[in-house]
Amino acid sequence: MRDEWKGFIDACATVGIMPDPAQIDALDAYYRILTEKNKVMNLTAITSFEDVWKLHFLDSLAILFAARDEDGTPILKQTGKETVLDIGTGAGFPGVVLKIFCPGLRLTLLDAQEKRVLFLEEVAEALSLRKDGELRIVHARAEDLARDNAHRARYDLAVSRAVAKCAVLTEYAVPFLKRGAVFAAYKSSAIEEELSESTRALQLLGAEIAAVPRYTLPGTDVERSLVCIRKTSETDDRYPRRASKIQKSPL
Repeated sequence: MRDEWKGFIDACATVGIMPDPAQIDALDAYYRILTEKNKVMNLTAITSFEDVWKLHFLDSLAILFAARDEDGTPILKQTGKETVLDIGTGAGFPGVVLKIFCPGLRLTLLDAQEKRVLFLEEVAEALSLRKDGELRIVHARAEDLARDNAHRARYDLAVSRAVAKCAVLTEYAVPFLKRGAVFAAYKSSAIEEELSESTRALQLLGAEIAAVPRYTLPGTDVERSLVCIRKTSETDDRYPRRASKIQKSPL
């Protein structure tokens, strides 16, 4: 099996990540569960082995090798114990992959679709992701959960690979963050227009752009970016608004 994963292992090595055998075993099991379950429910349009490890698994790890704080330190360290929220996690990207590589994370996977939550429960059981007790899988809408005091302003880091624009994602994510914490939105390389459209949202939510690292996924020609948004002040209780309002009238 290590031979099958050689391309992934080599790509990781180019960015300083060295997967151990247990991590490869976990990714292999994850891939097999994902593709089997995808036969009966729509989890991903990407199903070939090479495409999954490149465009889902490796991309999920980008925050480990591409995102740096102002002083040059990684926003997320593999040995970290941060509280992390994956908003709209879907099939578990990037959250499940990050948990495999950073088992100390106190991770919450959030999704509004019950069938996806049930799939994630199956994955967590098969991969023993709860062996340290630091994993929650929550079935809820982000705008509702953000008003729960157990979650509002409680997280060191929020992440999302959702397809929504930055202004929309920021309204969902920033209320979850502690002051000084970061929201990292996984994006394509063409991000300038979205950043420009997010200016007002950032001001209203008490946040600012901290960094926008751009990178090419190792072993591919796929260009990506991470929009890293730092919470600078407390978010007004008016936000987030209802989902229909956020989608219809972004800040």
